Amino acid sequence: MALYKRLRDLREDSDKTQTEIAAFLGTTAQYYGKYEKGECELPFIRAIQLASYYGVSLDYIAERTNFEQGTANPKFSDEELRIIEMYSRLSEKNKGKLEMFLEMLIEAQNKQS
Repeated sequence: MALYKRLRDLREDSDKTQTEIAAFLGTTAQYYGKYEKGECELPFIRAIQLASYYGVSLDYIAERTNFEQGTANPKFSDEELRIIEMYSRLSEKNKGKLEMFLEMLIEAQNKQS
């Protein structure tokens, strides 16, 4: 069986109980808990409901991506996606520092051209 670790993470991040999510899905908390533990396969329709509820992609729930909205632009290479993921983990202060550094690099590169 699949382990849906993200289901628990999403639920906890939303400060919801298994009972609340089970009620949303129209099932019991005990049965919903089996989804989180991987004891029962998550039906596709319920995966869609949960993705919609949490505002994330199905790929995110299935752990096929670490981006909540999935891979919106397939033109990105794996390396570019890795850099975007690292950027998303930075504090706002460090994001600003990185942006300034990138601007300096681009300016220096343009001067060399």
